Parts: sequence; C-alpha cells; structure tokens
Amino acid sequence: MKVYADFAATTNVAPDVVSVITSVLSDHYGNASSIHSIGRDGRSVLDQARSKIAKHLNATPREIIFTSGATESNNLAIKGVAYQNQHKGMHLITSSIEHHSVLHVFHQLEKEGFEVTYLSVDDKGFISLDELRNALREDTILVSVMFGNNEVGSLQPIEEIAEVVSNHQAIFHTDGVQTIGHLPIDVKALKVDLFTVTAHKFYGPKGVGLLYIKDKTPIQFQQLGGSQETKRRAGTENIAYIAGMSKAMEIASDNIEQSNIQLTHLKQIFINALQNLDIPFELNGDMNLTLPHIINLYFPFSDVEKMLTILDMNGVCVSSGSACTAGSIEPSHVLTAMYGDHPRTKQSIRFSFSHQNTEEEVIYIAEQIKKIYEMNRKE
Repeated sequence: MKVYADFAATTNVAPDVVSVITSVLSDHYGNASSIHSIGRDGRSVLDQARSKIAKHLNATPREIIFTSGATESNNLAIKGVAYQNQHKGMHLITSSIEHHSVLHVFHQLEKEGFEVTYLSVDDKGFISLDELRNALREDTILVSVMFGNNEVGSLQPIEEIAEVVSNHQAIFHTDGVQTIGHLPIDVKALKVDLFTVTAHKFYGPKGVGLLYIKDKTPIQFQQLGGSQETKRRAGTENIAYIAGMSKAMEIASDNIEQSNIQLTHLKQIFINALQNLDIPFELNGDMNLTLPHIINLYFPFSDVEKMLTILDMNGVCVSSGSACTAGSIEPSHVLTAMYGDHPRTKQSIRFSFSHQNTEEEVIYIAEQIKKIYEMNRKE
C-alpha cells in the first residue's frame, strides 16, 4: 500500500483545477499586458480570477497581489513594510515558530540594523497576548504572526492579536498558508493588514500564490520591471496558474465543514489505532485549537531519520520539522521553541491528512509504526 500523509507539505492538483489550467494554457494564452484582442482575453481571465479570489477572502480585487507563492509573499510583506516604514522605527515583532520563509527574512533584517523581538510559545504552541503587549514599543512598525503552524497545527488568536495591534502604528501580517480550505477566511473580520496564501496547499498548482494587502497599507514593492499588478509586482502574470488557484480556492471554500469533520475523524482513528497497538507516543501541541489536518507526535523509541526511512520503504510518505544535514539531525525549531532541549525535538513526526485519505490508510500507518516499535524493542 502507498499512503501519502504529507498534505501540509503539498497537495496534489485537483482534477477540476487541472482542467482549468489546461484550458487557459490552450485557449487563453494572451499576455495580459498586450492591448490586442488575444491579450485582452488573457486580461479578462486574470481579472475574473482576481475578483473571485477577492470575494472568497472578503477583499477587494485591488487588494490582491499575485506572486510566485508563499515565500515571495512573505518576503514582500515583511521587507516591504520594514523598508517603507523604517523612518517610524526599526523594531519588528514575530514569533519563534514561524516558517523559515518568515524567520530567515527577519534574520536578514537584523543584519541590516533592524531590531527583532521573537515571541515565545507555550508547550501547546501558542503565543502570549500579554507578551505581545509588552513587546510593542513606540518604534515597532511590524507584527508578523502565522495563523496556523505548519508543523504542529496550533492556531494563533489572530483576531485578538489584531485587536492588540489596532491602536498602534504597527502593521499586522499573518502567514495564512495552512488555513485555506480549513478555516473560512474573512480578512476584514480578522482585521489583518497583510495575509499570505499559496495555491499548492489547497489542491492548486505550485509556483503561484498571493498577498492580500489592505488598502492604503504603506509598503515598498520589491520586484522591479514592468507595470504588472498595477505597478506593484513586475513580471508577466501566470494566468493559467492564477485561474487554477481561483478554482482551487472555490472548491476548498465550498467544502470546509464536510472536509474538517472527515479530517478530525481520521486523526481520532489514527490516535485510537496507535493506542490499540500499545505504541508509546505523545502529542505535540493541542488537539482542540489546531488545524484539522495536522497532527504531530513524539515517538520515544526511535530517531526521526530512521523512522521516516523505514516508513517510506513501507509506502508511507510523511515528514518532520527536523532537518538532516550531513548525516546529523538538527532539531525542529518549532518543537525546540515549545519544549526546549527535549528528545522530542528530534523524535517527532508530522502527519497531515486529506479528505482523500481513508480509515484503512491511517490504520496502515499505525501498523507500520508498530513494526518499527517492535524492531527497536528487540535491538
């Protein structure tokens, strides 16, 4: 059996999305910047996709900037705000469990003279609103806290964070990559200034994403060249993939409730199977305030590299937040922030499910872990 349970890393492209992409590539190939009829046809497809996506997010079309994906969107949001507003202050705030496409940008900005406060998290993966309040200073110009964590699934209180920041000059950005298709997203209700999205996390294509930029948010646009995206992001628009992202968001938004029920059920089946097989494990994070598709577990009987290799050999595709460099395991920065110097930072695996997974598949994963456990007991 082949089981893919790494949907937080990427998803397959939905068949209806493939159809849209193929149709646009074949029949609407015009450059949206061209003024002739074929170019205007491409522009029409682009405008329609922008309007549909904006509607799903409760934004205006002008507030949607198309990018090559989450990494570019996060870079644009953080650098753009920092550079544009540095005359107001050089202090930035983020959390210690952000994706590397956020953390590495802040590390670079520190080298350039900005000061960064990294908010700590508790052992469930949540920041403290009081710590955020205390971290805010007169010279703070940006707060960037991710919505749903990609490793442990913890959901930050974005509306409450926005409320804390609302009476301050700081601009609020959130990386919402893992939430599309799992939470109804209303950027106006969330009161965020910047919101990052990438298509390949919700059954769209890789290489396309967007940044929601609230109207009148002061930001310095980073990519120079032509006048695309109303002179805010140069580069010929990837119309086929943008149309595909629009279709993927439509499908994801229409099936949130049903999908979440199924995903929560699969996670519970998985937990029950592990318990029934007497496999020792501990949950990293929280079972309640969490993304429905992600569960991160600590297995004290084997190192993560060995487990991932054996699982892969037995047809199970999963991952971990730990990095393997030159044969040595580096602990997950997320789990380190949550648990400090604990073996679980090197002995934990993330399982991320989809509505495509079955009960039989998650039970099969548990059975393969049981084999690894028994093998380690004999050694």
